Amino acid sequence: MDSNAIREACLQRFLRYVVINTQADPKSQSYPSTPGQHVLLDLLLEELKALGLQDAIKDEHGYVIATLPSNSDKQQVTTIGLMAHVDTSPETSGDGVKPIVHRNYDGGDLVLPDDPSAIIRAADNPELQGKAGEDIVTASGTTLLGADNKSGVAEIMTALEFLLAHPELKHGPVRIAFTPDEEIGAGTKFFDVEAFGASCAYTIDSSALGQLDAETFSANAMSVTFQGFNTHPGAAKGKLVNSMKVAGSFLAALPRDGLAPETTEDRQGFVHPITIEGGVEKSTIHFIIRDFVTAELETKQALLVELAQKAVAEWPGSSFSVSIKEQYRNMREILDQHPQVVENAREAIRRAGITLREEAVRGGTDGAQLSFRGLPTPNIFAGEHNYHSRFEWVSVQDMGKAVEVIVKLCAIWEEQGQ
Repeated sequence: MDSNAIREACLQRFLRYVVINTQADPKSQSYPSTPGQHVLLDLLLEELKALGLQDAIKDEHGYVIATLPSNSDKQQVTTIGLMAHVDTSPETSGDGVKPIVHRNYDGGDLVLPDDPSAIIRAADNPELQGKAGEDIVTASGTTLLGADNKSGVAEIMTALEFLLAHPELKHGPVRIAFTPDEEIGAGTKFFDVEAFGASCAYTIDSSALGQLDAETFSANAMSVTFQGFNTHPGAAKGKLVNSMKVAGSFLAALPRDGLAPETTEDRQGFVHPITIEGGVEKSTIHFIIRDFVTAELETKQALLVELAQKAVAEWPGSSFSVSIKEQYRNMREILDQHPQVVENAREAIRRAGITLREEAVRGGTDGAQLSFRGLPTPNIFAGEHNYHSRFEWVSVQDMGKAVEVIVKLCAIWEEQGQ
């Protein structure tokens, strides 16, 4: 493989994609949630057709789907999927992204020119410290970059282009999917696993070089609503019960050490209040509950119920109710039933000459939801770092290696055909 040519091809695609504002909007009622996502999805559809993938479509929900046909001489080769999402985080502006390629990075701090106070400090970014001599892409200081997940999009497209240009490299059928609204938890909302027709898939959406994610948090959403009693404050003595004060007592009782995201790491779970709304009569606190062991979600939920009971006991006349919604589950529960799916990804990373890194993801992926819907889907590195922020960066060399891993992954599945 011509590594330089692959890297440059991938970079040029990436630079085209990141300037399109695809920031997702959690308040939108449309799907995809923003018009910019349609712009990139339409561009990808055109590019897939230009590569010769004649079955490429954009369905009524915005999913762009295509097939790289098998060129194998074997009769039975497993159909695999490659997936990436086009949207960017709502947390940081994606409007007016100006990507900057820092060629032959010198190993020092990266000052982003549109806001000189925005500095990607090498001392604060251990992964960056080993990238001297590589080409680093950042935004200009006022927006995110969009490497999450447009690096994965560019890597899949570049791998397709390379495989089509090299028919001597054998592969089975490969299904492609580019999806919207992953960043707001709706990436697989309308995805038709059965119609996709793959036996397994890989999202190209993890971080550091060599990283393979086959385990995620299990996750629930939980809301705790406190009911008070409102009356005119001028005649409130002995009558008024302020639900906000009950909620305040409840929040003050939450564990600070060991069950909060700011004090946990590695395989520790947490309870995390994310929003609060209400007034004197009623106040609701919304939580996310996370743990790698699904059964431990119930333990954490029971703790919140116990603390709510204590809070209402302190405020006579108040009451509370809870609602719980399943969000996603630890993909390892499914992937352990399909060991070859993960092992083939490991082998592809090894064949690319990369040190394999496996970590439990303190979050979720589209792959977690897809795995429980019958499509085992681990997550392979795309090279993205400091995602969701103005300090996002990606190495062009890492992107090139991701392309190589995708190509080798396709070859491995073909080798195992019959």
